[in-house]
Amino acid sequence: MAELINRPQYLNQLIQNKDVDLVKIVTGIRRSGKSSLLDLFHQYLLQNGIPDSNIIHMNMESLRYRDLTNYLSFYDYISKKIVGDGKTYLIFDELQAVEHWEKAIESFRLDFDVDIYITGSNAYLLSTEFSTLLSGRYVEIRMLPLSFKEFLDFYEFAPNITVDEKFQRYLQFGGMPILREYKFNEARSNQALEGIYSTVVLRDILQRNNGADQSMLQKIMLFLCSNIGSITSPNSIGNVLSNEGDIQAGKSKNIAGKTVDKYIAMLRNAFVFFSVGRYDVKGKQLLKTLGKNYIIDMGFRNMLLGYRDADRGHIIENIVFLELLRRDYRVYIGKVGETEVDFVAEKPSDKLYIQVTESMQAPETRERELRPLRMIPDNYEKIVLSMDRNFINCYDGIKSLNLIDWLLSENALEQ
Repeated sequence: MAELINRPQYLNQLIQNKDVDLVKIVTGIRRSGKSSLLDLFHQYLLQNGIPDSNIIHMNMESLRYRDLTNYLSFYDYISKKIVGDGKTYLIFDELQAVEHWEKAIESFRLDFDVDIYITGSNAYLLSTEFSTLLSGRYVEIRMLPLSFKEFLDFYEFAPNITVDEKFQRYLQFGGMPILREYKFNEARSNQALEGIYSTVVLRDILQRNNGADQSMLQKIMLFLCSNIGSITSPNSIGNVLSNEGDIQAGKSKNIAGKTVDKYIAMLRNAFVFFSVGRYDVKGKQLLKTLGKNYIIDMGFRNMLLGYRDADRGHIIENIVFLELLRRDYRVYIGKVGETEVDFVAEKPSDKLYIQVTESMQAPETRERELRPLRMIPDNYEKIVLSMDRNFINCYDGIKSLNLIDWLLSENALEQ
């Protein structure tokens, strides 16, 4: 078995929730490290005196459990294995393989002294039947690919490589933990990403959505990858794709906004994309139209489109978005009058306004980035993140921070 590398941010969440009467659900795209996290937690239990007989740990995609396809056979199988002595820890990987698994999980909670941990690679795991049955009795831990900070811990670098060069590799290869085995070999890494991507498309999207068209899904995926961080609407995407189809086929095929919307929802449910709504900062309300879409990991985008340095502005914006999610913010695009702020990030006790740009050196760029922030009438923290390393770290109370420093800081607010 490959050596497990600790991901304390996630392991600590499981440890903090241990023995709390809630089902712990770890969600995230395939191969983002969910199974390894459960293995780490299993090790933690053993190291803390839990006997092996009190831990039942199964990956439901293994053929060993091919007969446990519905909740009744699953329930009977596990019930026989639960020892009567002390609490039993139930750890189930990829539980979406068991039909109506939620009924069995709820029954274990009622019938036995258990603490339950499960993972799944699509959002259908948290679908309505499940939410109704377990309403308020579960906690979701969303697992993302490696942050830049984790990336530096995961990989071994030659001693003379600068942090900027390491960051460049992060932008190019992304943060899927599996790539560590390929030591930045581009061809092998792309093959691995392609494998994960096809599995996600085939298993988590097409299998679940009867009648979904693989080539349409691919077109929309490529469009979203090319337009990361751009404001789009399902209708405008439909129009662009319809026109492309006209040119290629010489005949018209209209792709409705509704169709596009449906496919974007499929990509969201498989944790490939996040859709972010717009928030009117002055009117203090969420707007219904024109959001943005961000991808779960840069490696997939570069595998599909090729890596282009010209896109760095959008790429770093995507990285900031994911980092804000890791820091437990709810994230919106901010509308301020006619202008826009890249991110409004909220927690119950805190709010941040963030602009992301590759450089603030040019006066017109500086003006463009600062203007929306200056127009916001409240006193919450306002930050511009860029790749610059200069001596000016504040403009009229608006902080200017280096992106890499911010990513590596414990917390953006401690600076």
